Amino acid sequence: MAKKIKKVKITQIKSCIGQKEINRRTIRALGFKKLNQTLTKDATPQVLGMINKVIFMLKVEETEK
Repeated sequence: MAKKIKKVKITQIKSCIGQKEINRRTIRALGFKKLNQTLTKDATPQVLGMINKVIFMLKVEETEK
């Protein structure tokens, strides 16, 4: 059987204005373009590491699919 990949629903709740450059680049690399935008990503170690780096700017929910 195929292994189910967990998904993560992330929403940007804090602006990048006034943040360090590394945090702004991480938000952009996750795919955010606007404030309050919601994205669904696969819960890979790379994505989870990026989320942990800027967790204070995001709202994270685990979804099943």
